[in-house]
Amino acid sequence: MIFVAVGTQMPFDRLIRAIDSWADSRGENDVFAQCGDTGYTAKRIRMQSFLSPQEFTRCVESADLIVSHAGMGTIITALEKGKPILVMPRRACLGEHRNEHQLGTARNFAPSNSIEVAFDEQELIAKMDRLVCGRESRSPISCDANPSLIKTIQDFIFQ
Repeated sequence: MIFVAVGTQMPFDRLIRAIDSWADSRGENDVFAQCGDTGYTAKRIRMQSFLSPQEFTRCVESADLIVSHAGMGTIITALEKGKPILVMPRRACLGEHRNEHQLGTARNFAPSNSIEVAFDEQELIAKMDRLVCGRESRSPISCDANPSLIKTIQDFIFQ
């Protein structure tokens, strides 16, 4: 299952529309989206405006791929569960958020191998095709800090 999450603060119809169009053109039926407040009516994907924290966790755990806005909560949850995640940042200039902090988050993660980032709909579609074709699992990250990082910080503080 592909799980799409847009958060709850503002609509993100650009992401929902792009995923629905991708699913429709590829015949992909196993896509479920937490879509927030939206006026968009999907052609192919299943949608629900809001999920409880328990429902959200169940969706993440059963997903083969997570597609999301660049919200840190969803990113961290996907990494903790070892799920591949593709993010597309909301853009304030398009009325999708109050500021461009998600663009900064996406730019910071883009060079890493931990998440995939798409900055527009065309890049999202291309990465969806690649990720769905080669669905892979990832190792979950630890909820604990790396011991060497803790020691480095302690050494710095107590110098």
